Amino acid sequence: MIRRKATHSAHRRRRSILKRPAILASAGMVALAVLAVSLVFTFEPTAANKIANSAGTTASTKALSSTTTTQPTGAVPKLSPGSLMSAAIRQQNSLPGTSAWQMNGHASSSVISGFAGSTYALIGQKIPLYITTTAPTFTITAYRMGWYQGLLGRLIWTSPAITGKSQPSCPLIAPSNTVECSNWTPLWQLHVTNAFVPGDYLLKLVASNGGAQYIPLTVIDPTSNAAVVLLNAVTDWQAYNAWGGYSLYHGPPSDWPNRATKVSFDRPYSYGAGAGDFLGNELPMVALTEKLGLNVTYVNSIFLEQHPSLTLNHNVLVSLGHDEYYSVTMRQALRNSVNHGGSLMFLGANAIFRRIRFAASPIGPDRIEINYRNPYQDSLFGKNNARVTANWPAPPDARPESSLIGIQYECNPVNYPMVITDPQSWIFKGSGLGFGSQIPHLIGSEFDGFLPYSPHPANLQILANSPVLCRNQPYFSDMTYYSAPSGGGVFATGTNYWVASLSAGCPPFVGLCPDPATDAITTNIIEAFGSGGVGRNHPSAPNAMSVYAHPPFGPIQPVSPPTTTATSTPLTTTSTVPATTTSTEAPPASTTTSTAAASTTTTTAAAASTTTTTSSTVPSTG
Repeated sequence: MIRRKATHSAHRRRRSILKRPAILASAGMVALAVLAVSLVFTFEPTAANKIANSAGTTASTKALSSTTTTQPTGAVPKLSPGSLMSAAIRQQNSLPGTSAWQMNGHASSSVISGFAGSTYALIGQKIPLYITTTAPTFTITAYRMGWYQGLLGRLIWTSPAITGKSQPSCPLIAPSNTVECSNWTPLWQLHVTNAFVPGDYLLKLVASNGGAQYIPLTVIDPTSNAAVVLLNAVTDWQAYNAWGGYSLYHGPPSDWPNRATKVSFDRPYSYGAGAGDFLGNELPMVALTEKLGLNVTYVNSIFLEQHPSLTLNHNVLVSLGHDEYYSVTMRQALRNSVNHGGSLMFLGANAIFRRIRFAASPIGPDRIEINYRNPYQDSLFGKNNARVTANWPAPPDARPESSLIGIQYECNPVNYPMVITDPQSWIFKGSGLGFGSQIPHLIGSEFDGFLPYSPHPANLQILANSPVLCRNQPYFSDMTYYSAPSGGGVFATGTNYWVASLSAGCPPFVGLCPDPATDAITTNIIEAFGSGGVGRNHPSAPNAMSVYAHPPFGPIQPVSPPTTTATSTPLTTTSTVPATTTSTEAPPASTTTSTAAASTTTTTAAAASTTTTTSSTVPSTG
């Protein structure tokens, strides 16, 4: 896929490693054939200018209710977190693995595609699978994803040949522009037997005429008290899903005003060979966690919405490569974890930026994801402002994500090295990194940074302070940690590329993969967080305000636009810094609210230039 250079637009350019598995390197492992790298980008403004446009309307008479319907499946008991290591996980990953789960060039959504009637399953359940295909027959093969000697998958089950069917077109529901395939007939009921060890699964659909696609499924153990819980960010996958032509970012033809304001899980994923964002932004960390033999279990966004107390049963919850879309309930679940001694790892950037809520679809509860962006379009505006689906940092109920994470979304797209500025921290043990060490190509495509005028923990520690230039404006990307009085801790990488750096076979602009430094840092943090009490064992050394005031390495200066005879259209961006920013959630430690004089900054940049002026930008192929 052609990667276009960055432009100012109403959409965000988003990097996602798709349509290929992330293969983790192991000593002496056999070289594996991997799927072709395909990068899918959408466009979105910087944090200061992420104001959504209104959604267009398309003819349809069917309407969707915005009333949240929750019928949780599987009770979650209150348990004390278990031990850090797991003999069962080590034993599971010692079993024979296989590379047969890979597509090997056979991915074809025009031949076969499908979705599950639930994003997750419990042992004993039967999950309907909705599949459309042009082939006479097809098969389904279930693979549990993990380490498995570096092959990353284990064959669990294979179906007999199933008669194919070309399903009807999916209705487009106005005015929300929702594509919903609830008119499809399920072609198979997947019985989740005891053979399905809890974990992340790919159901590989293989058509008799050669096409193939995935259906992702999280198999959950609601009684688990594993030390570590990994969160599959299915709300993020669905937000970017353009199957049927509409996502929360655009409608046809890639048009922001025609974007959907409600998207349905009742349809296949249009990217990742049907696996959404799992392969590039999540699988590398799944594999590393299981390779280490950690006591790990798995949930996804929908299960977290339905069972928010689950976070109290684990020492650390891991948010993976891109985890942007959060409901009020989901966010409060993470806050409660920290308040009760749990820890959080944010291995991506731009987490908890979009506020959402859920509604039922004809297939089941919580299968409609609602995000208006523009609060005035939301029917709850003025009635229940806490659930109005504006961005989390924006009115009418502004609660910047920095009050929980410590840092906040800044800008995209970039591609710069991460610069280490506090190497004495325990987090860097065994990494070989010193002051000023650089990890090439690690900052991108989106990044987070410390903003003193946004609510943040008073004891926030900046570990890496990396100068970047985004849309020709200087910024800093920050990697941070803070300890909580409860004994928990919160770590944030401040970059989208972190999880991808844990894998081999990743695109060259991500740098060395797997990167021994990011591998060592991730291992240090997840083992300390997973053991519990990290905030007591490793109290943070606050330095955020001093680093912000006196960055160890100065900013990158803007590049003068090249001289050109073409007429470029200047884009004027105006952002207002609030005089006072407050947070309504319970503070993790003493939350600092800085008061700044209200100021307005205006930046003018040429939007029509097609010349790349710095080698540090995301590479363009045309």
